[in-house]
Amino acid sequence: MKLLTGLLTGAVLMTGAALPMTAFAAGDIVIAIGSEPSTLDPQARDDGGERAVNDNIYETLMARTPDGALVPGLAAEAPTKVDDTTWEFKLRPDIAFTNGEPFNADAVVASVERIINPDLKSEQMSYFGTLKGAEKVDDLTVRIITTGPDPILPSRMYWMKMVPPKYASDPKFAEAPVGTGPYMLEAFNRGQDIVIVANPNYRGGKPDIDKVTYRFVGESGTRLSGLVAGEFDVITNLLPEFVDSVPKSATVQGLETSVIILSTENEVTKDPRVRKALNIAIDRQALADSLFGGYALPARGQLVNPKAFGFNEALSVYPYDPEQAKALIKEAGAEGKTINLVGESGRWLKDRELIEAVGQYWSEAGLNVNYQIEEFGQYLTLLFDKENRPDAIFVVNSDELLDADRPISSGYESGSGFASNKDMDMQAKAQAARIETDVAKRKALYDAITQKAFDDNYLAPLLNVQDIYGISERVEWQPRVDAKLIVKEMKVTE
Repeated sequence: MKLLTGLLTGAVLMTGAALPMTAFAAGDIVIAIGSEPSTLDPQARDDGGERAVNDNIYETLMARTPDGALVPGLAAEAPTKVDDTTWEFKLRPDIAFTNGEPFNADAVVASVERIINPDLKSEQMSYFGTLKGAEKVDDLTVRIITTGPDPILPSRMYWMKMVPPKYASDPKFAEAPVGTGPYMLEAFNRGQDIVIVANPNYRGGKPDIDKVTYRFVGESGTRLSGLVAGEFDVITNLLPEFVDSVPKSATVQGLETSVIILSTENEVTKDPRVRKALNIAIDRQALADSLFGGYALPARGQLVNPKAFGFNEALSVYPYDPEQAKALIKEAGAEGKTINLVGESGRWLKDRELIEAVGQYWSEAGLNVNYQIEEFGQYLTLLFDKENRPDAIFVVNSDELLDADRPISSGYESGSGFASNKDMDMQAKAQAARIETDVAKRKALYDAITQKAFDDNYLAPLLNVQDIYGISERVEWQPRVDAKLIVKEMKVTE
């Protein structure tokens, strides 16, 4: 299949008077992100738009350096292991949330208990599969309790944002966040923008940038035009073909893997022959070259990132065999049947184009592809719906824990994350690996899981994609391996 230029929606560079030049205050910047946050509750949804803002308002017990090293955050030091199911954290003193509530052991206990509470229905639970609870030792000492041994508990605490115990139960919390971080919310104008301002009492000192305005721009071409016209200072998901057309660009080999989750229960996709056909119908190298201009690599048959512990070196890229794909579709009696392909547009680099390209491969294999491109909030609801799984749903999974547990929990373990199978043996292996402390045994369990999923075509892994950013002349910033937009690491040069 030749990728059609019609798939490259939003890829035309618009110049001239398309967007007005903006006069910035010396300490202000504007960041364009691909989707409006569905909420500003930092524990409820697995929403990259929310994180882009809240990573600057909230903090976590552990943190990472830009190159990925795990370091203390709100914790005063690395945690100590008390026993197989207990980790103890010492906390930094004299820290408060911006509403005046103290950050202490009570806040940690409340944050842990809130996110694991089934009533919250947190979409982030694939990060926290072992958490059982937390208990206060004293004001600056807290213990986190797990259901079994958890060798990556410190990494999990890099992801869980600490929330103010009292205010977190306020109905306004999801729209007006309060954290301990370097920035505070000034305004959330639904459908328009979010404004955050520097926290003058931040423990690390006042950051270089005084104010950040986040604009929600789903079309990559519009983000690009805004950067060229001087309306934006940082844009996410810069189109690869325009890297040389912007004031500055920066790339980093990120932790994201694009994938399509295939349901093993739905009428068409429950047939293993159809799922195999869906995989071998896709020319991943062509997608990497034609759509991403070399800023991506074909995924090697799994959702686990090559940088993460548990990556299965034995797996290869699914072969491209369109003739066998057609034969399998015919053999399964699926010719002309409809497959619903769910996705969104604007959150990830060339997401819609990638979805359309995959759908075109599937059409050529003999299926009728029904595209469902949803608004991001509705898309997340469909992604995490445990009862009514789509036939196929596109997602880009990021592995910030640098461990297989996160992608395994998300895409492989039945009943967890956005997994769409009912493989109880795989579920048992995932749960066993999560608490296995013997490194070799743990790796063997992950290899068995990813091999089984590869053989049975539970997923259609697509690409490992680089993160590409466009940056204005006035901003200095080096992107992070975890794709976080940490504004305190940015500087304005004028």
